[in-house]
Amino acid sequence: MAAQAISTLRVIDQSQVAPPPGSVSTTTVPLTFFDMIWIFCCPMQRIFFYEFSYPTLHFTQTVIPHLKESLSLTLRHFFPFAANLTCPPSPYEPYIIYNQGDGVHVTIVESDADFNHLTGNHARDVKTLRSLVPKLPSTRLSSDTTHVMPIMAIQFTVFPNSGISIGLTFNHVAADGRSFNHFMKCWASVNRSKAEDLTYLSLPYHNKDLVKDPKGLSSIFLKYSRSSGNNYVENDDPSGNVLVTLVINREKIEQLKHWIATQSEIDQELSQIRITTYVVTCAFMWVNLMKLKEKISGNIDDDAVYYFGSLADCRERFEFSTIPRTYFGNCVMYFVVSAKRSELMAESGIVVAAKFIGRKLRELGKGVLAEVDNKSVSAGAEKAMKNGRVVSVAGSPKFQVYETDFGWGRPKNCEVVHIGAYGAFSFNESREEEGGVQIGVVVNREKLDLFNALFELRI
Repeated sequence: MAAQAISTLRVIDQSQVAPPPGSVSTTTVPLTFFDMIWIFCCPMQRIFFYEFSYPTLHFTQTVIPHLKESLSLTLRHFFPFAANLTCPPSPYEPYIIYNQGDGVHVTIVESDADFNHLTGNHARDVKTLRSLVPKLPSTRLSSDTTHVMPIMAIQFTVFPNSGISIGLTFNHVAADGRSFNHFMKCWASVNRSKAEDLTYLSLPYHNKDLVKDPKGLSSIFLKYSRSSGNNYVENDDPSGNVLVTLVINREKIEQLKHWIATQSEIDQELSQIRITTYVVTCAFMWVNLMKLKEKISGNIDDDAVYYFGSLADCRERFEFSTIPRTYFGNCVMYFVVSAKRSELMAESGIVVAAKFIGRKLRELGKGVLAEVDNKSVSAGAEKAMKNGRVVSVAGSPKFQVYETDFGWGRPKNCEVVHIGAYGAFSFNESREEEGGVQIGVVVNREKLDLFNALFELRI
């Protein structure tokens, strides 16, 4: 892969965008057990790229004022993104608080990087992509050791006469993927229509009282979060890493579904499992990313246990059927699937992976809290992280990120940048065709040939 020229960034402006004056009163938002587990995880980072054939001056004088105005109007309804996470010392519980005047830190930047290169599917330098998303403003520490942490920051980057990107960094404690994409769709709609009345939109639902906690998971998750600290951030170093995008077309997805379904003649359990795009894609990635890890490490142990981790959205499902799809916050539970190396790396390993993932999803239909207790809260995650024998997924095609149109058309590309901190792969719908999917994977540059050889044989 040819080396890319080092790009430079020029900061044009930094400011804060708040909801319209007087539109949101001082509000304290309690955290549910869904939120507690995310307090100290690494920030979420998303980039939306758009083609935009205008010079920087047009961008700063015409586009930016509308983006800021529409952001302000949208934050009126999604105010937790403009708020701060407040973490008092133990035994007190953390909470989100919005005070009038709070806002989102916004940076405007000009870049001379190659826009077409950054939006391609080939390997792109993670460090360069990270420069297009902002860092959250520094945590403030009060006299009683209470930590006050801003929740969101946004960066608008213009590539003169080529395109623009919107990079967002936010603390997962405030919102999960569905809530974040709800915010993005509303903001884009307001900016596109230049409307001040948002009542035509599907607005967020903020009532946290709908989340019941009969097992006292909030205190358990908080204890686990505090003991874990920010290990993900400390272990995340983008140096030498590249982000590669894989596009798996609908035909390939259907072939995988058909192949797995035909195995039900041999394995009756497969006939009881829904063979969905999610199941076959995650099975395919779990097996092949573990093969890549084996080739890199050289460690092969047939008795080793390999893990797959994902999130299940609980809105309108399971024990939380009264929580609407527009609920703002976190309403997801992490689940872990395991399989022996000898099963997963066999010739029919993808079938095995699909069966185990499908089985877990079927079990979740009985209730996501059925087997959760004090001892099991962290056990799955700790086992999965041990020795790096884990593959996890971030995102979902259901979020339809390519429908986020600010008035310049559909995004040219959307990427999840933080996946390198987790060893996860990102999962979006394909921009090119309905039924296809887009996968993002972070790989060390020196191992790129191994990655390409492995996946070119299988896609």
